Amino acid sequence: MKVVILCGGIGTRMKEETEFRPKPLVEIGHMPILWHIMKIYSHYGFNDFILPLGYKGNMIKDYFVNYEWMSNDFTLNLRSRDRYFHYKHKLEDWNVTFVDTGLDTNTGGRVNKIKAYIQEDEFMLTYGDGVADINISELMKFHRSKNVITTLTGVHPLSSYGVLDFENGGIIKGFKEKPRLDGWINAGFFVFNKKIFDYLDDNVVLEREPMERLAADKKLAVYLHHGFWKSMDTHKDQQILNRLWTEKSSPPWKIWED
Repeated sequence: MKVVILCGGIGTRMKEETEFRPKPLVEIGHMPILWHIMKIYSHYGFNDFILPLGYKGNMIKDYFVNYEWMSNDFTLNLRSRDRYFHYKHKLEDWNVTFVDTGLDTNTGGRVNKIKAYIQEDEFMLTYGDGVADINISELMKFHRSKNVITTLTGVHPLSSYGVLDFENGGIIKGFKEKPRLDGWINAGFFVFNKKIFDYLDDNVVLEREPMERLAADKKLAVYLHHGFWKSMDTHKDQQILNRLWTEKSSPPWKIWED
């Protein structure tokens, strides 16, 4: 089954990084967040990826064409050009299809432009800037039990601020540092039936009209994920993810074995 990872956006809220490279190549622990996302799917046996490209897409192509060089230390003899890799990571057995979907194309248009590469009845899709400790096998099982065209993953986001609990007189009883909010939001990690293409064209925003029509047709389900999820929308988010990767022996989304 194919896994589509949206990689075409400009990432304007991370201009410190995305002025120079596309957001999916922004690093967590010296590896692009895109690599982390692919490792999550690969852990569950999904190794066929499609990357719809846009902004600085050639940099993503170049990263994977030169994956060995980019991901590992190596020794190079300058005269003979012989090289020896000191592998930090085993070479991934991934098939990656790169599709140029345009600089300014909306999310629905990017999905529509990869239609020719989807041969099976189902495929998965997520955003190129979010990681989670999601169980992909359970997500697939849930989707197939609902007889829908699309399943998206819902999560409780964390508040950006601490929350005060105080009495009427102004005496604080407690303080919660960035608690989970009550509402659910779309975290990506979609499963689609190919019938989704009946709802798409090259100009739509995936999360708007197509999702609204699917909901009206009772063909949209939500898989509730109660575990870890974090998107990298800002430079501060990148710092948080890097701190989790560095300070914890097993970061929350690292479900794979080295």
